[in-house]
Amino acid sequence: MPVPKVSKPQKPNDFRPISITAVLSRTLERHVVRSFLYPALQMPPDGLYFGDQFAFRPTGSTTAALIALLHTVRTMLSCNEYVRVFALGFSKAFDTVRHSTLMAKMAMLQLPDQVFNWIKNFFEDHSHCTKFGGEISTTASIHASVIQGSGLGPASFLVTAADLRPLNDHNRIIKFADDTYLIVPASNTTTCHDELQHIQQWAEKNNLQLNQAKTKEIVFRVKRRRDGEAQLPPMCQNIDRVSRIVALRITINDRITATDHISGLIDSSSRMLYALRVLRDHGMPLTSIQDVFRATILSKLLYAAPAWSGSCSGADRGRLDAFLRRCRKLRYYDDSQPALSELFDTADDQLFLRVNGNSEHVLQTYMPEYARPNFDHNLRPRRHSRQLITKTNTLNNNDFIMRMLYKDIY
Repeated sequence: MPVPKVSKPQKPNDFRPISITAVLSRTLERHVVRSFLYPALQMPPDGLYFGDQFAFRPTGSTTAALIALLHTVRTMLSCNEYVRVFALGFSKAFDTVRHSTLMAKMAMLQLPDQVFNWIKNFFEDHSHCTKFGGEISTTASIHASVIQGSGLGPASFLVTAADLRPLNDHNRIIKFADDTYLIVPASNTTTCHDELQHIQQWAEKNNLQLNQAKTKEIVFRVKRRRDGEAQLPPMCQNIDRVSRIVALRITINDRITATDHISGLIDSSSRMLYALRVLRDHGMPLTSIQDVFRATILSKLLYAAPAWSGSCSGADRGRLDAFLRRCRKLRYYDDSQPALSELFDTADDQLFLRVNGNSEHVLQTYMPEYARPNFDHNLRPRRHSRQLITKTNTLNNNDFIMRMLYKDIY
């Protein structure tokens, strides 16, 4: 049964089909994914690469993807005048994955024969019909899509996108599901056209289509110049160039500051306070209201905080503190609870502990191990055994990885 994507649907594209497999089926699918598919991702064959994909895999998250994106941009800005980032998306990506192409890539993984055959059988002989307005359509065979709502579907899309790599070794691609970010430094700006053509050709080969309406370019610069846009490279393939993008629900501007994100965050959170007032007026107990506050507004303020909290200026933190003081005054947030700065520090420490303690974490490649020489004398213990990265004007404590590497060093 199609579910409307907008409040007043007018055409078929305003609906999305939802396919849900049975509970027992999803349980078995998740077992296959955890026991066989995830281990196979740790030993990828030539031609497939999973290090730039941050969705549908253990330890992957939007926070990790944003940290990797911003760290890559800041690192490139250390030796480039500007960095170009193309935010790309695919139209109905999950619905158009061709099964034959997917299984060809699955065959490259180190999967037991019986598991590969089970996955192949899972995608075969599916059919679909639609019920709308009291009528049921005829049944059509399905030869594409990874079956949204299934346990196997998300991991299958991860395999589908595993062979999308930049042509130039100095360019980077960061992926979260079908959201793709092409990162090109100024030294490689002439390769942008070829890289975008390569992505377009890859999409056509895999039965996917780039969503031109959602494709944007943002240019990060080391510093502002008086002549502004005159110093920027020409636009590529008529892609709109913007001063800010929303990447995985986080607003990123071309100055890599958190100001725009915090403005939107406070605005939306302030509107949510009205719902809490309605609940209080209807007699909900104060302790329950505070639970709702923590589950909605506070979690919204802390969403992906390690990725953007370091970019907050003093004025930004002042606005956040003022909003939280208002919530304390309304008794939605108890006075005994920690301040926002403490919550940011806790989120940083918890994520760093997970990364540092898991050799298979997706952020491991951004924090290389330190080959510590043998000394006869004792040295002050460090909180980690990671190689320190040289700080620059752009790669500093605003960046999560730099902030955690240098924490408590001095």
